[in-house]
Amino acid sequence: MLRENLQELKRQVINQSNIIEKMIKNSIDGLINRDKSILDFIVKNQEPEVNSNEMKIDELCINSIALFHPEAVDLRIIMMIQKINNDLERMGDLAVNICEEAYYLIKKPEMKSYVDLPKMAEKTINMTKNSILSFIDKDTNRANNVLDSDDIVDNLQAKIINDIEQIMIKQPEVIKRSLKILNIASHLERIADLSTNIAEDVIFMVKGKVVKHRPKEN
Repeated sequence: MLRENLQELKRQVINQSNIIEKMIKNSIDGLINRDKSILDFIVKNQEPEVNSNEMKIDELCINSIALFHPEAVDLRIIMMIQKINNDLERMGDLAVNICEEAYYLIKKPEMKSYVDLPKMAEKTINMTKNSILSFIDKDTNRANNVLDSDDIVDNLQAKIINDIEQIMIKQPEVIKRSLKILNIASHLERIADLSTNIAEDVIFMVKGKVVKHRPKEN
């Protein structure tokens, strides 16, 4: 029975991750396409689904511990699923935060195709997907790829900041819009950080090595 519960937990985590990935993609698509209905779907439909799933996963984790008293590896897996569950819910909140910024921006003239936000979002979505797959498959190579991708996301954010600063210097009238774009980049960077945290935990779970604040695993 514990095996069945663990498989169900993993299935639900994958499902939750799929929803989060769609939320991130849709939030940027809604901005780029200036489509309020896409943003509304995230806020009114996808976020409530994520919140409901979070409670279901948490309850299943608690019940698995209470009923089966797992030890060693099984207990670590359940504890990690609880942490991943919390991280995914936070990613969902950040996607909603992007929508809130986008609601304002789609009412205003577009700014330089919103710089590199689509590239940053694509890389962030891949990090989220790969962090979850690295956990499901106990794949430290994939986890290390997530760590490497975090540097790419950070570089894209730095480029966006630099580009937006130049725009604000030349066009002070767009400062408020510029700040909204910087906020979106910050939300994407935070999602990437949460994915990195999951990947670091996978490496620790599989190999017992702490890679936080250290050179990446070879």
